[in-house]
Amino acid sequence: MLHFRLSRALKEICKPNVRRVWRNNTDETTVAGGRASSSRRALCTQTDAANDKKAGILPSLEDLLFYTIAEGQEKIPAHKFTTALKATGLRTGDPRLKECMEMLKITLKTTSDGALDRHLFKKCVQSNIVLLTQAFRKKFVIPDFQSFTSHIDQIYESAKSLSGGQVADYIPQLAKFSPNLWAVSLCTVDGQRYTAGDTKVPFCLQSCVKPLKYAIAVHDHGTEYVHRFIGKEPSGLRFNKLFLNEDDKPHNPMVNAGAIVCTSLLKQGVSNAEKFDYVLNFMKKLAGNEYVGFSNATFQSERLSGDRNFAIGYYLKEKKCFPEGTDMISILDLYFQLCSIEVTCESASVMAATLANGGFCPITGERVVNPEAVRNTLSLMHSCGMYDFSGQFAFHVGLPAKSGVSGGILLVVPNVMGIMCWSPPLDKLGNSVRGIQFCTDLVQLFNFHNYDNLRHFAKKLDPRREGGDQRQQQSLEPLDYASLQQELALTDKVWKKVCPETDADTSTTVVYRMERN
Repeated sequence: MLHFRLSRALKEICKPNVRRVWRNNTDETTVAGGRASSSRRALCTQTDAANDKKAGILPSLEDLLFYTIAEGQEKIPAHKFTTALKATGLRTGDPRLKECMEMLKITLKTTSDGALDRHLFKKCVQSNIVLLTQAFRKKFVIPDFQSFTSHIDQIYESAKSLSGGQVADYIPQLAKFSPNLWAVSLCTVDGQRYTAGDTKVPFCLQSCVKPLKYAIAVHDHGTEYVHRFIGKEPSGLRFNKLFLNEDDKPHNPMVNAGAIVCTSLLKQGVSNAEKFDYVLNFMKKLAGNEYVGFSNATFQSERLSGDRNFAIGYYLKEKKCFPEGTDMISILDLYFQLCSIEVTCESASVMAATLANGGFCPITGERVVNPEAVRNTLSLMHSCGMYDFSGQFAFHVGLPAKSGVSGGILLVVPNVMGIMCWSPPLDKLGNSVRGIQFCTDLVQLFNFHNYDNLRHFAKKLDPRREGGDQRQQQSLEPLDYASLQQELALTDKVWKKVCPETDADTSTTVVYRMERN
């Protein structure tokens, strides 16, 4: 695997456009901000020698990237670049790399050997150089992604061997799924992706939609309004019980009664068609515009077999739990429709990652949900998300999660990643047998449990790079030019190609100061 190690002197490229001035034994250099797509590659040098000033140009980021991947060759085969890219966890189909990949396709049509020289390579990557440099410098939240996913493969295979559980059959359409289906997808907050198993098979979210529509309700109306109608406590009862708290409100939005009331808060005053389109489009934004569909067969099947939910609806209506003027039958129809929204493991993992990333979709960079809604959603997933197993799950796994009777478990590792596990066979509490085992094994191996990082605890594997919350901050420490060459591990011959006017043996020091616009 290629390891691309850029200098600490280039860390500030994550900030907007950078212009640096360096000089020998200087005590100050200016770095001016601007957009990353402009002239960030202009590096001006000044060295004093016998009272003369001699200018030299530091290499551009594109040149550094080219010579490191090329490993001394004059050209880079396109497949070598894409292979190295995938090793970082990024996909060639990542929306953030669209310009780069489109330019690569266009450029390759002009070459006979499928390889890129330095100028063609620069032309392809310059529009996405910030993201690419972060990836190859291992500045993503999981720096050694291949090592991490090798452990995930082992956990996946271990859970695959389990054979217990029963596929849900009280909704006829769900009973048609094979018990052998098993899939895991993850997406980190930096957009690194991993999949194993049947990750492209569509399935309905069922109860996994409950935290998502709660997040939409809080995003639209705020916490105070939503919790006029719904409580925040675990019920200690089955998810479909006809039971309210002492204030005659559903205990929380993760049980059926609370989810039905939560549905009534979405886009009030418009038709069910408009409400459904609004929620579906919101889900697509959460998923970074990856697959989100609808199973009409499941909707029809669930509505025909939904006597218990109709009973809950009438009970809620009797206790005046809905906003004034609510059509309860219409709300139940919408409730069944939202449970029948389809995803794949891959698209659902992006949804979970959006929650892990504070409401920003990792692969589009769009703010989808506000911080208040994310915090509330994760809090309730942690305490109420796993049916009657919620306390046990919080104890052993210690992460926000939501399960559904279709076999999905939506798992969030805050500030790190989102995971979707899916396997239809359920245990007696309604949770995926393989999914529970995967989550348990994951936290036994990695320090993802909320309380794993307390002092004096036994150490587990930590796949996150050092620095934690400092991941997006830039280092301003001085670095001499000889160290820059050493850190890049470039040979003198290649170094002269990258920066022909600079003597790597000089003690020239780069010192700079960030200035915000």
